[in-house]
Amino acid sequence: MPETDFDNSKIHFNKILLPIYLLAGLFSISFSGIYILVMPLSLLFWPGEPYHALEMGILITSMFWVMSGSGIFFGRLIDKYSRKRIFFMVSMVRGFCMIMLSFATMAKGIDSWLYFYFFIFIFSFFAGGNYPTVISLSHDIVPISQRSKFFGIYGIVRYIFQLIGFLISGYLVQEGYWRFFFSGIGIALIISGLIMVFKIKEPKRGAQREELSEILKEDSIEYNFQINKEMMLKTMLSKTNLIVLIEGIFTNVFLGSLTILFLPYIQGEPHDFAPFTTAVFLASFGLIAGILGKIILARFSDKLCYGKEIRRLYFIIFALAIGAFSFVFMFYLPLPHLTIKEGKDIIYFFSFPTIWIMGAIYLSANSISSLYDVNQPPLLQEINLPEAQGQIVSWNRLLENIGFGSGPLITGILISISGQNYQIVALFIGLFTMPGILLWIFAFKWYHRDKTVIKNILKQRAEIIKANKKKNYKSK
Repeated sequence: MPETDFDNSKIHFNKILLPIYLLAGLFSISFSGIYILVMPLSLLFWPGEPYHALEMGILITSMFWVMSGSGIFFGRLIDKYSRKRIFFMVSMVRGFCMIMLSFATMAKGIDSWLYFYFFIFIFSFFAGGNYPTVISLSHDIVPISQRSKFFGIYGIVRYIFQLIGFLISGYLVQEGYWRFFFSGIGIALIISGLIMVFKIKEPKRGAQREELSEILKEDSIEYNFQINKEMMLKTMLSKTNLIVLIEGIFTNVFLGSLTILFLPYIQGEPHDFAPFTTAVFLASFGLIAGILGKIILARFSDKLCYGKEIRRLYFIIFALAIGAFSFVFMFYLPLPHLTIKEGKDIIYFFSFPTIWIMGAIYLSANSISSLYDVNQPPLLQEINLPEAQGQIVSWNRLLENIGFGSGPLITGILISISGQNYQIVALFIGLFTMPGILLWIFAFKWYHRDKTVIKNILKQRAEIIKANKKKNYKSK
């Protein structure tokens, strides 16, 4: 069967995955709340003192490093056991941790920081089971012809909730009610986990693979193959996989530095943009960018790449190059110098032409950069076996999160030693995208070969399943 003949576009996966979208959004709010509050939390921990860039950098870095390490543990469980039960456990524990953060005692310096660190450590450990579960479930629910569409919708849901988190957390912190943010999100996570476990049906592994789809339609037949050392070396350590794994470190140092560098730059002196004003800015331009990039460009990617998956490489390279240039350029814009009172005045804030220029750059960069998010996961899914989806994405997330988590730490150190010269730091951070771009260019050489290896293995396994089916039928 030609590759272009396999199209299950009539499958309405969005309705099936609504509970997953809801949890994804709430997870995003919880992360964004911690992330955008990095400056206000420092002031709550150490009132009257300058921003503690190093301590807050360590907090954010640890959050991602712990998540990356635990992903290896969860990835193995995801490929062997019920994915929805694992997802349920993850949502329960993370909800509990968010509630506990609302009981923190502030203005005690390092003691307040340590309390936050303890529960963020647990929160982050169980976060390692989030994305690998989504990848594994989507591999068996979403048709290949709609993968970018799925990851686009998944991304825009996360982004919309993130913007909501920015607005809510920014407003509540500004008004002194930050505890309500953490407790409210914690309760919502627990309720959403309960909804998910009752609504989601565990799919068969490999159900959306062209080579297995027909035979797995029979209720009595399951795909029960498990990854072994030989297959791991042959598939999970293929050259394209290795490129994706290594590239993730460098690209995510860049991605992990964006917020931790940009927010202190615009919220500190001399710009003094208030947290709520910042949230309104991000929401105003970010929502449009999300719709353009994660929905419209995602559908365009599916249409253009269907049957020619290698084209996703072009989108990824283009996204990285434009994203890096735009990020650095924003730090060289002549932003207005405001007082704290002026920074809270949204109408006055948007009266500056430079703000609109910055918004246009932010909108364009985010739209194009989303091509990375919607094209990398489908590409990775196609060059790995159904029984390795959780583990390969855990490996990838391990290295990505090491890079992403290193971003805030590297940024904090660079801000400190450069005398808070944000322009020089931004330029240095932007250079971290260059190794990733070069590695993706090398991927053109090996992608087709590695994809063919997976297709041939699955064709052989389909024959094994058919033979076992006939054997069992005769024995009856």
